Amino acid sequence: MSLKGKNALVTGGSRGIGRAICIRLAAMGAHVYINYVSNPDAARETQEIINDAGGSADVLAFNVADATEAQDAIKQLIKDSGSLDILVNNAGITRDGLMARMKEEDWDAVIDTNLKGSFICAKAAARSMIKKRWGRIVNISSVIGFSGNAGQVNYASAKAGMQGLTKSMAREFATRNITVNGVAPGYIVTDMTRDLPDDIQEKIKLEIPLASLGNPEDVAGAVAYLVSDDGAYVTGHTIHVNGGMYM
Repeated sequence: MSLKGKNALVTGGSRGIGRAICIRLAAMGAHVYINYVSNPDAARETQEIINDAGGSADVLAFNVADATEAQDAIKQLIKDSGSLDILVNNAGITRDGLMARMKEEDWDAVIDTNLKGSFICAKAAARSMIKKRWGRIVNISSVIGFSGNAGQVNYASAKAGMQGLTKSMAREFATRNITVNGVAPGYIVTDMTRDLPDDIQEKIKLEIPLASLGNPEDVAGAVAYLVSDDGAYVTGHTIHVNGGMYM
């Protein structure tokens, strides 16, 4: 599954799932742009991991929720590299709280980053893909977007909205040989889940048929398939990587 000669942008690529995706795509031969907004050290660390393994990567700072900033950054990327072939919309935030107490700004922040940010980046990236008549867009959703979750009405709404975004873009871009798919992780071992108390982690595992949390590399593997030639005839679908938690 070679991606030699392809340029890939992974938003929120400095840590966790995003880092694993960057490393996997670089290992497949792509030149990877590691997007970050607030942690340059983590982004450079991801770049170093890729470079040390013989891959190729650059870091790229912009806020996906800022339309002007994101569009300008992607436009410059395309100008400098010649094309943007693969986009992975991974950037996301949480602002958890029960709906009755949720502040409007917490709703807006999550929708703007997780959903609107994916729209902004895909729109900017699609120009290069349409011109080249080849492209892969993968939206990183979540099991929460399908099951819902108390205290995460903003996050669940944003991730559920990504399903409509994925299917609609898939229909619009299919004639230009651009596939658009989603990957919906369940509970994955990241900085966030590592901080959960042991009893909470055990409770979560009871809800998962495979009885374990996933690894970022599990999600990266699904992305790798969708952006490769092996996934060329798959579009408008979401791969669930959740150990059977949601079926």
